Amino acid sequence: MTQSNKNGLGAVIAGLLLGILMASMDNTIVATAMGNIVGELGGMDKFVWVTSAYMVAEMAGMPIFGKLSDMYGRKKFFVFGIIVFMLGSVMCGTANSITELAIYRAIQGIGGGALVPIAFTIMFDAVPLETRGKLGGLFGAVFGLSSIFGPLLGAYITDHIQWEWIFYINLPIGIVAFILVAFFYKESHEHSKQPIDWLGAGTLLGSVICLMFALELGGKTYAWDSGQILGLFAGFAVLLIAFLVTETKAEEPIISYALFKNRLYATSVLTALFSGAAFIVASVYIPIFIQGVLGGSATNSGLVLLPMMVGSVVTATMGGFLMTKMPYRNVLIPTLLILVAGTALVATLNYDSTRFTVTIYMILIGLGIGASFSVLGNAAIHGLSYRQRGSASATLNFVRSLGMTIGITTFGIIQSHVFLNKMTDAFQGGGGGGNAPQLPEGLDLKDPHALLEPSTRALFPQDVLTSISKMLSSSIVYTFAWAIIPAVLALIASLFMGNKKLDASAEIKEPVSGH
Repeated sequence: MTQSNKNGLGAVIAGLLLGILMASMDNTIVATAMGNIVGELGGMDKFVWVTSAYMVAEMAGMPIFGKLSDMYGRKKFFVFGIIVFMLGSVMCGTANSITELAIYRAIQGIGGGALVPIAFTIMFDAVPLETRGKLGGLFGAVFGLSSIFGPLLGAYITDHIQWEWIFYINLPIGIVAFILVAFFYKESHEHSKQPIDWLGAGTLLGSVICLMFALELGGKTYAWDSGQILGLFAGFAVLLIAFLVTETKAEEPIISYALFKNRLYATSVLTALFSGAAFIVASVYIPIFIQGVLGGSATNSGLVLLPMMVGSVVTATMGGFLMTKMPYRNVLIPTLLILVAGTALVATLNYDSTRFTVTIYMILIGLGIGASFSVLGNAAIHGLSYRQRGSASATLNFVRSLGMTIGITTFGIIQSHVFLNKMTDAFQGGGGGGNAPQLPEGLDLKDPHALLEPSTRALFPQDVLTSISKMLSSSIVYTFAWAIIPAVLALIASLFMGNKKLDASAEIKEPVSGH
């Protein structure tokens, strides 16, 4: 355990929150500026790597840094994450090509992979039990707030300063976080040198890289049935199997199978996987629905998603308070029921739906997902010893990110397939006969964002644009209907969490492998 006085603990918590905000905001702030970045650096065909490189490095790093923090201490790896993240940020701001930017973003991602999971673990180690729930809610709320402030800040910096400053802004945040944690966090746990699972780290890293590249390139740069994509999926499968076998023999495995014998931990991870997949669909396709179907202006995505994020902050905070008074399961079940209901309701939208209706449904989805941000992090490390918490927290965050990544790719395939078929039938002779209007040259039907640009929409007569909007609406609503499945699976997983709550039993020092 750690020793900190109250003033020092407040400084440490502030530093941890700044670290989480910096890492979680980075993808959303960059997405807003990508148009300007590509316009200056070029490389339109490679811009996807700017996001992918960060995500690959962050996801692969999470379980590795989580395990290392269990073995050698939290503080050194959190501080390492801040330094590497700031270094990557400086390099990103000096990039002269889109390829350089992608490489530097990978460096940022390595830092991010250490920051997020270790911040939660330090909070659990350092904070007294009676205030842990409240702070867990605060930590969870930061994720929702970052989704709002990231795009808004990115848009403002890009429009009024220079895009490089979306990276340089991390420096003052990072420096303050570094000072607060480095000087005020006193870690007293005794550490003993343990063997590092290099083979496990290598196979995990390789499998994540293969999977992420397959999902990012499939259906875009290469066809899904191309040799390149099939080869990447095969590489993922082989390396994943090698990783799973390696972990059974490693003295200090990166992901311990013993953790999954703990029912509360296993169900928390499953709930994070499925709820993340359901939530990301709403986050991506509701803004497209508002702009492409309801004719909303190209308002910044942060404002479009504001009702959903406000809802998530409310229940993230409430969940933090309630998990000290009732079992984790009893906090999550009602909110996940709201998530299922909200997802089912957005699947009833149509071309004639009002903005008010969509806003109400967004608030419900936000209320449904918020508690999972604060409750699952505490539930996953309930009753675990110091030397298990880092790995447990990192694995939970890794699985949640994986669920979001696989979710957006899978549901993206569904939406684009339905929309492409409808557009092809209508505009290339299938449904319009020989007089079917032709699409503008170079328009990519696989990317619904292409139809949101005012310049593109102006190319169509109003009746044709209305027809396109109706087809876009039906394809998105069809995708929402499929998203009900992971929302229901998250609810089912939460039913099996048991009756444990955040109380004295969470202070068990010895490893817990049963339930």
